[in-house]
Amino acid sequence: MNREKKIYTVTLVGSAGNVALLTFKFIAGVTGHSSAMIADAVHSLSDFVTDLVVLAFVHVSAKPQDSSHDYGHGKYETLASFLIGLALLAGATGILINGGQKLALWAGGEPLPAPGWIALWAAVVSIVVKEVLYHYTVSMGRHLDSPAITANAWHHRSDALSSVGAALGIGGAIALGNRWTVLDPIASMLVGLLLVKVAIGLLKTSASELTDGSLPADTEREIVDIISAQPGVSDPHNLRTRRVGNCLAIEVHVRMDGNTSLTEAHNAATHIEQRLKQCFGPATWVTVHTEPSKP
Repeated sequence: MNREKKIYTVTLVGSAGNVALLTFKFIAGVTGHSSAMIADAVHSLSDFVTDLVVLAFVHVSAKPQDSSHDYGHGKYETLASFLIGLALLAGATGILINGGQKLALWAGGEPLPAPGWIALWAAVVSIVVKEVLYHYTVSMGRHLDSPAITANAWHHRSDALSSVGAALGIGGAIALGNRWTVLDPIASMLVGLLLVKVAIGLLKTSASELTDGSLPADTEREIVDIISAQPGVSDPHNLRTRRVGNCLAIEVHVRMDGNTSLTEAHNAATHIEQRLKQCFGPATWVTVHTEPSKP
């Protein structure tokens, strides 16, 4: 099974879980009078929407390079990660607004309905299912080196954590009685804040890749070490790095003895390219420019 089909499989498994959960959560939230569970259902709905985004964009990102995309279409996968972050942020904002409105009503003296047991059971089921989906998806995301799948895995984890918050709020409201029904909207707002944090992290990472942000400093040091280990090569400089989807792009200048033949210089550059591809993957884009050593 090729990479694209594996990504489709992982995403479809997550989609099936999301559809089942969001249906159960909405029913439990409405019948159980729980704003925290409805907020959790909205989160699951956003998960399902992001699954659709991944399915749409991974097909495009798998296309090989062509005349209009010399580096391939990998950044479409990063764009999918960015859209996932936006969807998560939008869902979190809605949850915060709804929870704030409920809290304002309670502060104004209006009693809030106590959540029912079905809402608590929905939260417990969601925690178990979402944790299983997280571990499955994140392991596949790392195996496939897919930023979109990894982002989707964290969507599953954030949903599991939001269900923990919902369970605590719903359980507290049920156990402590009508005076503490405010715990339900408070729990929904805590869920919203958690989602905002996760969304901002996804947006920062994907925005950095979309704007050609450099690779981490430790990765660049590793690149320099690999280049410096090549016999006859010195002073790696003008290093430029970036990520293109699940691949890396590396450009660097190196110095060699001015009397080195063109064939020897070419062979040295080829050896560097091969070693970098062995370390960072065969699809890595490597450009090595050789210069004569300074007198």
